Amino acid sequence: METHDYEGLIDGVRDVATVKRVYGDAYEKNGMTVIPAATVRGGGGRRGDEESGSRGGFGVTARASGAWIIEDGKVEWKPTVDVNRIVLGGQVVGLVAILVAGWMLQQHSRSEQRELATALRALGRLRRRALSRSLLPFN
Repeated sequence: METHDYEGLIDGVRDVATVKRVYGDAYEKNGMTVIPAATVRGGGGRRGDEESGSRGGFGVTARASGAWIIEDGKVEWKPTVDVNRIVLGGQVVGLVAILVAGWMLQQHSRSEQRELATALRALGRLRRRALSRSLLPFN
C-alpha cells in the first residue's frame, strides 16, 4: 500500500471513531433530555509486502446499548433489551439441556443393560450347576 492509501484508511478510521458514533444527538421531549448510546467495535489489518503488493481494511459494527435520560437534574441509564440475544440464549440453553438429557438416558440404558446381562449370566451359571448335580427333574 502506498502512503496515500494509508492516509485514506486512517482518515476513515478517524471518521468512524468519533463520539458521534457512540452517542447520538441529544433531544428533548416532555421536559426530559434523551441521549442515545451505542456500543461500537472495530478492527483493521494489513497483509502483503512491497513486492507482491499489500491489502488493508477496516471494519466496524455498532449496536444500540441504551440511553441516558436526564430529568429534573437526575441522570438515569436505561439499557436497551435485545430480544434476539435473549431468544438465542434460550435456544442455546435448551439445546444443551436436550443433549445432556439424551446423554443421561443413554448412560442409564447402558447400566440397565449391564445389570440385565449380569443377572442372565448368574441364572445361566445356576442352571448349569443344577444340571450338573442333577437337581432338576428334566434335562
